[in-house]
Amino acid sequence: MAAAAGVSRAAVSKVIRNAYGVSPQMRDRVESAIAQLDYRPRIAARAMRGSTFTLGLEIPQIANDFHSVIAESATDVLAGTKYQLVIAPIRNPEEGDLAIQSLADRQVDGIVAIAPVVSTDWLDQLAARIPIVMIGHHDISARYDTIAGDDASGTDAVMSHLIDLGHRRIAFLDSTGMQYQPPGSSEMSPGRDPLAVRRRVYSERMHALGLPPQLVRTAGNMEEDARVAVADLLASEARPSAIFAGHDTLAIGALRAIAHAGLDAQDVSVAGFDDIPIASHPMISLTSVDQQGYAIGQEAIRLVLERIDGRTEPVRLQMPTELKVRRSTAPPRHP
Repeated sequence: MAAAAGVSRAAVSKVIRNAYGVSPQMRDRVESAIAQLDYRPRIAARAMRGSTFTLGLEIPQIANDFHSVIAESATDVLAGTKYQLVIAPIRNPEEGDLAIQSLADRQVDGIVAIAPVVSTDWLDQLAARIPIVMIGHHDISARYDTIAGDDASGTDAVMSHLIDLGHRRIAFLDSTGMQYQPPGSSEMSPGRDPLAVRRRVYSERMHALGLPPQLVRTAGNMEEDARVAVADLLASEARPSAIFAGHDTLAIGALRAIAHAGLDAQDVSVAGFDDIPIASHPMISLTSVDQQGYAIGQEAIRLVLERIDGRTEPVRLQMPTELKVRRSTAPPRHP
């Protein structure tokens, strides 16, 4: 490795350990040699610096209850072990790489990231130095593991349910927060992130019926963003009879706007995705897709610990989904 990079063994060690004082030129030379030789320095790096017995968890939206379920699951799995969880929350999608890099700089033994908006090339380079498990992305990588719900099947179930109820004016409530494209993100394929898959399947089902898709974009990922967007939609001539929200936080905001307008599920039905705990509350009763958030957290921790123990073969898991039908969806009052 040192010979291939044209540097000393001490220099290679400093780069692998993310030690202070490494010049950008030296790091580039060592990382190029790592890529050329397909070197897997995880075990060697941990042996040189010692294990910190910490795992990093990047959360893109701490107010999203689905992410909280994953964090709770990860914490439960690690209870009684020697590992501690370090959580790095972010508010803006462009901060995903900064949060993940900050965890790596703190020399955590492994990182679990929830749907960060980062390029696959960047992740591949980082995964050459530290075990990484991605939640929510449908990536195919030889260097890191991925785990996601079956977004296509879940969306298909929602659309079939709404169509069978008699809905044809169905809107998809999207989030502008997932539209950000980071620099050098040529690998950000349209089918990579979960909302992109749900949006695609929704559009395909609408086109199959000869109906125009109605994409409604919120100003962000928060419940209040969805409430404002849906309130404007309800006041327009393009009011749908049903709204399929990209995730449950958006769905809750939609329900709030519908209630404020004095409408009910027969006027505008709402379906979400994730089946967060409050979705089953009798006062909410949100129809939603359960993609086993707690099990996803468990599997993510299992995978990253396997990586730490030396596994190098990539794993790609897809969790089954189940539509939970509740009172937020009903046949339209005016078919």
